[in-house]
Amino acid sequence: MHLDRREFERLVEEALASLPERFAKLLENIAVVVEEEPSDDDLDEVFGEGEEPDDELLGIFRGTPLTLRRHDDLPQLPAEVAIFRGPILRVTHDREDAIHEIRETVIHELGHYFGLGDHEMVF
Repeated sequence: MHLDRREFERLVEEALASLPERFAKLLENIAVVVEEEPSDDDLDEVFGEGEEPDDELLGIFRGTPLTLRRHDDLPQLPAEVAIFRGPILRVTHDREDAIHEIRETVIHELGHYFGLGDHEMVF
């Protein structure tokens, strides 16, 4: 499967634009970025330090979930959702499959921003 970076980024933007308004308007102080591959730190965070990943990491949420933020917190850098182009293209077979996986990954990682754990999401 191949999508150039520009097309991949456009599909991530479309996934964000398709969010229901009630969720989209809550997205404050968060950046959604496309990265080619997860870093070693990302892999350690998800799979455990020094552990060999048993699956591709398609995206990650970096930051403090809304549910853990307090009104008296000092200003923070924006939270970040990273969507990993390489892993998504490796696990998908065609453009339609990639579009579906991008959207599910964006929604899943934003679920973490809203304070949901993996066990609480169907994605």
